[in-house]
Amino acid sequence: VLLVCPNWSKVGGVGAASIPINVEHLTEKMKTTVKRGLVLRNERCNENYTTDFIYNLYSEEGKGIFDCRKNVLGHMQQGGTPTPFDRNFGTKMGAKAVAWITGKIKECSRHGRIFANTADSACLLGMRKRSLVFQPITELKEQTDFEHRIPKEQWWLKLRPILKILAKYNIELDTSEKAHMEHVRQKRISLESNI
Repeated sequence: VLLVCPNWSKVGGVGAASIPINVEHLTEKMKTTVKRGLVLRNERCNENYTTDFIYNLYSEEGKGIFDCRKNVLGHMQQGGTPTPFDRNFGTKMGAKAVAWITGKIKECSRHGRIFANTADSACLLGMRKRSLVFQPITELKEQTDFEHRIPKEQWWLKLRPILKILAKYNIELDTSEKAHMEHVRQKRISLESNI
């Protein structure tokens, strides 16, 4: 699995050195009992390593071993008829938003005027794990990488070593647990000095 991200220099996605390694890895993998592979590419990862380039590279290197197909998901997700799930989800979000706005109006109105000057008076409604959550815009501003239009902390980046293990890459991983114990030592010293 090759994950290609918009900020590829940070996460080690696409580069002149990594593409041949991934092509060779996929070719060797296809010679075994595993007969599938997946390459994911973000549309803004690199202007030179386009979807067509990567497709042509894998197609050329895989001749006789595997064949390639490309699929641009954005072209498939351009709408269509809303499903019952979409309609139900839209109704739930709309109802939750209206209930939140009316609650805020009641909470912030004094003498016939609205005083919505707290940080939580401007929120964004979105999914967090399994629930709909209102998050203040000021918090989102601190957590957002505006240049790439993504969160600063990507939860899935922690899964990259696991993906490489599952894809049977020849990599060395340090599985020993290391922790900074300085805070424990300082606490112990302060307790002993108080006695």
